Amino acid sequence: MLTVSLIGTIALWLLYILIPIFFLYLGYLLVTRAFQDMGFSTFEAIIIVFFSFLFGAGFFDEFTGISFSNIYLFTYGSWHIGINTGGAIIPILLSCYLTIKNKLQPTRILFAIIVVALITFFVTMPDPEKGIVARFPYWLLPVIGASFLSLWFCWQQKKKAAPFAYTCGTIGVIIGADVFHLYTLISTELTSTRNAVIGGANVFDMVFLTGILAVVVDGIFIVEKRIKAKE
Repeated sequence: MLTVSLIGTIALWLLYILIPIFFLYLGYLLVTRAFQDMGFSTFEAIIIVFFSFLFGAGFFDEFTGISFSNIYLFTYGSWHIGINTGGAIIPILLSCYLTIKNKLQPTRILFAIIVVALITFFVTMPDPEKGIVARFPYWLLPVIGASFLSLWFCWQQKKKAAPFAYTCGTIGVIIGADVFHLYTLISTELTSTRNAVIGGANVFDMVFLTGILAVVVDGIFIVEKRIKAKE
């Protein structure tokens, strides 16, 4: 018969296994729902995230000997500046695609990008050891800003709200965090060479997450609006 201590050990190990699985599944639901709101199917959402992770994490680099994950841009002093495929390039391409596909008004999306960029600039800071960083919960402010602006501009055209939120959130964070702080970061004198990669945390980077979370917040408000309209 199983002893009480053995049962407790087994239960504890099950928790260690099931809790990460639960959060991964929750993340999967949020991400796929966000991409569905932007007009993609569940399959397309999985493909986008899957390849974003594979390219950004350097999976193909090992087989080809070519850096698909971090694309080199330029060198300044002791800094090698690059951009991550999964954490920045794919989100930028998706933003351009969504802007054209949904015919987002240039003046509105530009205004929203500038506002999100300014918010991002003030909640982030350059760190020579870690790159551009933001403390919790301040890194959520660009998410809230992108969501608010998308709802404000697209309240009468709710199908455009999610693409609008993703675009201004993604591009705004890249400009506000990586572009505005870049000179300060690379002006730091180093004794050895170091890499500064835009979107370097891949799908866990602030660039990728801001766009997704802004769409999720949009979805919550729009669903509540629909529920109230039916009552």
